[in-house]
Amino acid sequence: MPRQTLRQLAGPARTRPGNRRLGLLLAFVAGAINAGGYLAVQRYTSHMTGVVSGVADDLALGEFALAAAGAVLVAMFIAGAMTTAVLTNWARRRRLHSQYALSLLLEAALLLLFGLMGTVLAQHTALRVPLTVALLSYLMGLQNAVVTKISQAEIRTTHMTGVITDLGIELGKLLYWNRHRAGGPQPAVRANRDKLRLLAAILGCFATGGLAGALGFKAWGYAATLPIALLLAVLAAVPVLDDLQGADAAPRG
Repeated sequence: MPRQTLRQLAGPARTRPGNRRLGLLLAFVAGAINAGGYLAVQRYTSHMTGVVSGVADDLALGEFALAAAGAVLVAMFIAGAMTTAVLTNWARRRRLHSQYALSLLLEAALLLLFGLMGTVLAQHTALRVPLTVALLSYLMGLQNAVVTKISQAEIRTTHMTGVITDLGIELGKLLYWNRHRAGGPQPAVRANRDKLRLLAAILGCFATGGLAGALGFKAWGYAATLPIALLLAVLAAVPVLDDLQGADAAPRG
């Protein structure tokens, strides 16, 4: 990608098109990580609703070890989001260009480490499952917080429940038959077509990423995470380089 395009994607000066392009790319990444993680350890790592429900069920059944494991996943997701908040605010106060890119670079580094060490982890089943699930939950929290902060909570990329709900609402509006003429006592129901396109695109990118991640893990195992790590590193590279090269101070977000 051209350098200016990458700067618009992950730099501090935000535009709505830039937010959406980054959101779509990260939805693809989240789908790939989630699907690949499931093939690795048979657990989804971004669905905190299911995890919290599972913790409640396990507590009710007296499965305290399983409940504790679920609580750790929630804690790791929260820790990832907290890390993004700390990195973003630290960089913003110093007027760095990389205030959003730092979290993406950290995600890329951890995925790279995970891909390189996957073969070693595969030989130690007792460590592989808990470490893999905890790491991927942390990464999902890290990434979701980046997009949430960048887009002012307009875009979420790591879980599709809210996206699909909003998509259904807009489709319901689109199909609604306004029997009364415009200008009547009640305003006509109109779908937000721009939002509808965005939601459909996010869902499509997540599903496409899931397919790519599943096929990649099936073919190459843990090495399938390396292209994803490279993509994240490319997205983060230009703002980080701007800081290292001493470019003019970034605008405050």
